[in-house]
Amino acid sequence: MSHNTPVSPRPLRHLSEVHRRVLTAAQLRSHGVSTAELNEQCRPGGPWQLLLPNVVLLRPGPPTSEERLHGALLYAARESVPGVPAQPTADDPHRPVYAEAVITGLAALTLHGFSSTPPLLSLDRVDVLVPRLRRLRSSGYVRVLRTPSLPAPRAVTGLPVAPVPRALADTVAELTDANVVRRLLTEAVRGGHCEPASVVSELTQAKLLTRPHVVDAVDALLAEGRAIAENRLYRMVAEYGLPDPVWNVDLRLPGGPHLGGLDAYWPEQAVAVELDTRAPRQDEDALWSEYARKREHLERLGITVVYITPRKLRESLAQQATVVRTALMASGDRDPAAYVVVLPR
Repeated sequence: MSHNTPVSPRPLRHLSEVHRRVLTAAQLRSHGVSTAELNEQCRPGGPWQLLLPNVVLLRPGPPTSEERLHGALLYAARESVPGVPAQPTADDPHRPVYAEAVITGLAALTLHGFSSTPPLLSLDRVDVLVPRLRRLRSSGYVRVLRTPSLPAPRAVTGLPVAPVPRALADTVAELTDANVVRRLLTEAVRGGHCEPASVVSELTQAKLLTRPHVVDAVDALLAEGRAIAENRLYRMVAEYGLPDPVWNVDLRLPGGPHLGGLDAYWPEQAVAVELDTRAPRQDEDALWSEYARKREHLERLGITVVYITPRKLRESLAQQATVVRTALMASGDRDPAAYVVVLPR
């Protein structure tokens, strides 16, 4: 059999190009290739090569990044039918099902479009998440990471890829360089890939916030996230024609206690906006209680408090402008608010 000979009585034309080039030994057997034929084709200098255990690249030469990723998923995917893993779906024959296998780590971040991560071909390894009870070992360029529950993957170029916060956590777990960690976390927020809170949540779950260089990076991340959210809030007021508020103020009762800081306040309408930039850490309950107490106190004084998350500002700026505009318009129907002293924060 030459490398141009059809590999089976079952044609491969229903597969996309990369799926024709990278197949498992089980898939090749299902297409009529015997073990002896497979070994002959994969001999040194032969037309095929063993990319990973039981994963074959049906051409000579170095694999492309796409072939490496596809091969990693084929290696890690659970067999949907004994001996035949990752078969194409009936509704989309060009897209195989990579059961219980999700790309994570640096490869995932590069697929998501990060500029501070290496190109796929320069990565020494590809990290793949599998369920904790899977009996599968790392091999070749594939590192198997077991997890109690697989994250819901994002489809990137047709591949199941971990969401950015999870991919970040899996990447950071292996890093000791504080500058690299900070650069990755900052790009995640500055590039609009996710919000700081979701990153901190994953880092907390991975028990990485006990590492000083990660804590320092998280502090920088939260500061970056707040600055971006504040800029979006300024833009919302300007672009949607809201009256100008006073920015970044503290409220106090005359001769009385401090009532709390606010990101924007309209004194005539007694309407306040506060950015909810809480990050889920161990003290989240205490922090939320503080938020709730402040809000209740201000509302007892007749001040309407609108809480806006950075994510809402990023995804639905017009809707948030409508919420604030509605609160401003409704002020005329409320009893006058108590007099408070407004001070710069």
